[in-house]
Amino acid sequence: MEKQSITIYDVAKKAGVSMATVSRVVNGNPNVKPDTRKKVMEVIDELDYRPNAVARGLASKKTTTVGVIIPDVTNVYFASLARGIDDVATMYKYNIILANSDGDKNKEIQVFNTLLAKQVDGIIYMGTHLTDVLRDQIKRSKTPVVLAGSVDHKDEIVSVHVNYIKAVKEAINTLIAHGNKKIAFISGPLEYPINSEYRLKGYKEALKENGIDYNSDLIFETNETYRVGETLWPALSSVNADAAFIADDELAAGVLNGAKDAGIKVPEDFEIITGNDSKLTEIVRPQLSSITQPLYDIGAVAMRCLTKMMNKEDSELQPTVELQYGFIKRGSTR
Repeated sequence: MEKQSITIYDVAKKAGVSMATVSRVVNGNPNVKPDTRKKVMEVIDELDYRPNAVARGLASKKTTTVGVIIPDVTNVYFASLARGIDDVATMYKYNIILANSDGDKNKEIQVFNTLLAKQVDGIIYMGTHLTDVLRDQIKRSKTPVVLAGSVDHKDEIVSVHVNYIKAVKEAINTLIAHGNKKIAFISGPLEYPINSEYRLKGYKEALKENGIDYNSDLIFETNETYRVGETLWPALSSVNADAAFIADDELAAGVLNGAKDAGIKVPEDFEIITGNDSKLTEIVRPQLSSITQPLYDIGAVAMRCLTKMMNKEDSELQPTVELQYGFIKRGSTR
């Protein structure tokens, strides 16, 4: 008998039991006699039977599969979030389909619809910007969606993240306390609410409370890549920046190395605080001072929220689940 043709019927026939009994064994149902369970498992091993998850999903209307949309699978920030998601998914017996969107808004829509076509029970979105088009798709799909590490400034979709406003404000206050007056703000596009309405807001609040005028020349929008960060020093030097808050660790590593290549001493001449505290902060020299985010926990809590939504246990779930941030001083600040 060819392996591809093995069905639950074949297992039941060879074991001399009903298909319902085989199903109970496969699904771990305790209401099966030990001897019967042993016999069925031996036949399953002998025939190399693989339960058809698609067929099982059609019968139960659940596939026990969750889609995860990730902007850049190579970025250690998103990889850390994904680890937390995967561990909790495994705990609740869900499988993960990881889909890379390249941070492209059109590809995100394509990826989202592809996941829906695969009949996933829920989706976790880790992108940095929830577009209106994707928001509409989420609303129309009726499939539970949770944002991990990202924000929904309209509070319509459950999101798990730290308080970016307070975190950035604390970082800027630290740089000001060290005597810095011209602090650059370096992030991804300001059309993204996470940058304009959260991080930049914290930056502005800190300046205002310390009596420092806001200067738009010190605001730098980037695509948050290492290479772009590496080329920023001439622009930072032209505005006499003496410190910088940088939203992304890879971008911060680029700025650090670009400054050092220009003969700038960090932190003596220029201080840097970054935003994610991924592994990159400890790999570079000097190591980067950073806002700390519980990256693993953000992913894990997002997955737990999604399990509640998928099981209709989300009546008390708040639209924003805020986890604690911290701050760690390393070699890039005095």
